[in-house]
Amino acid sequence: MPSSQRQILVTSALPYANGPIHLGHLVEYLQTDIWVRFQKMRGHECIYVCANDAHGTPIMLRARADGLSPEKLIAQVHKEHDRDFADFLVKFDNFYTTHSDENRELSTAIYSKLNESGYIDRRTITQAYDPEKEMFLPDRFIRGECPRCGAKDQYGDNCEVCGATYSPTELIDPVSTISGASPIERESEHLFFKLSEFSGFLKDWTHAGHLQESVANKLNEWLEQGLQDWDISRDAPYFGFEIPDEPGKYFYVWLDAPVGYMASFKNLCDRTELDFDHFWQADSTTELYHFIGKDIINFHCLFWPAILEGAGYRKPTNVFVHGFLTVNGNKMSKSRGTFIMARTYLNHLRPEYLRYYYAAKLGSGVEDIDLNLKDFQARVNSDLVGKVVNIASRCAGFISKKFAGELSAVIHQPELLQQFAEASNKIASLYEAREFSRAIREIMALADLANQYIDENKPWVLAREQGHEQDVQDICSMGLNLFRILIIYLKPVLPTMATSAEGFLNISALTWQDSQHALTSHSINRFKPLMTRIETAAIEAIIEESTATLETDNMSEEEMMTETETITKNPLSTDPISDEISFDDFVKLDLRIAKIVRAQHVEGADKLLQLTLDLGGETREVFAGIKSAYRPEDLEGRLTVMVANLAPRKMRFGLSEGMVLAAGPGGNELFILEPDEGAEPGMRVK
Repeated sequence: MPSSQRQILVTSALPYANGPIHLGHLVEYLQTDIWVRFQKMRGHECIYVCANDAHGTPIMLRARADGLSPEKLIAQVHKEHDRDFADFLVKFDNFYTTHSDENRELSTAIYSKLNESGYIDRRTITQAYDPEKEMFLPDRFIRGECPRCGAKDQYGDNCEVCGATYSPTELIDPVSTISGASPIERESEHLFFKLSEFSGFLKDWTHAGHLQESVANKLNEWLEQGLQDWDISRDAPYFGFEIPDEPGKYFYVWLDAPVGYMASFKNLCDRTELDFDHFWQADSTTELYHFIGKDIINFHCLFWPAILEGAGYRKPTNVFVHGFLTVNGNKMSKSRGTFIMARTYLNHLRPEYLRYYYAAKLGSGVEDIDLNLKDFQARVNSDLVGKVVNIASRCAGFISKKFAGELSAVIHQPELLQQFAEASNKIASLYEAREFSRAIREIMALADLANQYIDENKPWVLAREQGHEQDVQDICSMGLNLFRILIIYLKPVLPTMATSAEGFLNISALTWQDSQHALTSHSINRFKPLMTRIETAAIEAIIEESTATLETDNMSEEEMMTETETITKNPLSTDPISDEISFDDFVKLDLRIAKIVRAQHVEGADKLLQLTLDLGGETREVFAGIKSAYRPEDLEGRLTVMVANLAPRKMRFGLSEGMVLAAGPGGNELFILEPDEGAEPGMRVK
């Protein structure tokens, strides 16, 4: 191994294995992939590993709602994630899962080292408990009234209205989002990692160049308040790894998730000649980088380095934090069609358009980036098609038709070629620093110079004049050499286009060093279009598909219950009346009498019944969250009231074509609305 070659291990945060990849997720994976590809082009040993985060309560509940085992669910999602990443040209050296033997062994070993060193404590704590589901509830599975501002329907740990943080026991009228039951308090013994004992270490480490300055300053808030010891155990039922010698206790997902980086790498080492200890031992000379979003800095920049320190492993060289994605200046929105799944995008556009646009927006900071769809279309069409590809298309035809595909033996304007070659160091330093947007600006400035060179020399005019054949060959050969250097600089961003360009130029895979020499007396192949323009129709199709499917596709039982929650409020409660609506809004509701001709259980659903409703000649299928109060056989033949003009919603169990009305506090105290005698199916409620 050359002395100048670096050994680099790179990770991206683990995608959670309970849903599909969307364009917001891809900010991180594309940023990481571009950086890794750049390092490999420079000749460094750069290994990129990741894994699906496959443990925790949400996955357990999602699997239950889908009627699957957790293992089958995560295997299914893993296949989908792997396909989406591959189709977006994200090239992992290993994409694994946290539900693996390697992760179980490493998590257990790390826990044992921490325990032996006295960093694990036992405490009895009081938690919210769902008496119907017989399970302790994570904060996010409890909702109620904010104890600070009174806002309804807030999470158990923070209020999205006033921003207050609190414990679930402080919520007013809390309910379990799993069953609708009122949680009770129950004691349980838990295991805690003594994070507070690492305060001094973390104060030094967070300000030793391992983090962006803004991230280090943010962490000061936790450090100055005093670090609290960290609960690393969860009670059964829980999908994860059971803690050794602790029956019914499981590792909290945020303990074994970052260990998943090590486990994915260990799995790769076991299949190759890589040395696990060489990269992870405390005194390792290798480099370790984590790319993460700004919402999980406490886990990666406090908990994770403290655990590594306590267990005797090396710490990250750096943790690179990025911001979130907005679309057209706003949060991604289902109703606007801008909550776009990776697969939806790929159904209509090639991945490199988005790779380029993200690169043109990304810097080294934690600021959010915006995907402005009009700007996206204009910039890709202008930069990639109108500038870069245009250079090759303007020059290749002359070389193929007039000179049998042979490039000139001389460089027409050596000083311009030298300018392109000398840009290598600056562009490389920008890639290294993750200043991708600045690198793209430098590259596009060179593309402008290349097009200016061709415009000034006008080979199409010289080709019509006698005695200028050599000039035409020299000019077009020069243009293709400039194009080749641009492709080198863009290759980390546009790997597929680079491969096509290498085929057209009849050359081997380009490395960064190739920017320092030219192609002369070289035969090229016939040019084929490398990239076409983004058409408005494709963007409109993405928005339309997102609007049509994302609000309803894969709607879970829990989401269905949330949708009907306001209808099942206790009518005798003293809750304030909801915000007023206008009469015009009210009359839009088409309330109809419906006869329940059939009611049946829904396989894999704890709360839903499937109702077949007769609206007087028209039949509808509706999923209703009333299973806790009614047996199917008790409903058949009864009349009820339904919202007939509610847009159909696609659930995992089928299409729900309306909503029946019910009232009550929930559980077995839930009552469908029934009309008086004499009402007929299909009648409109006045």
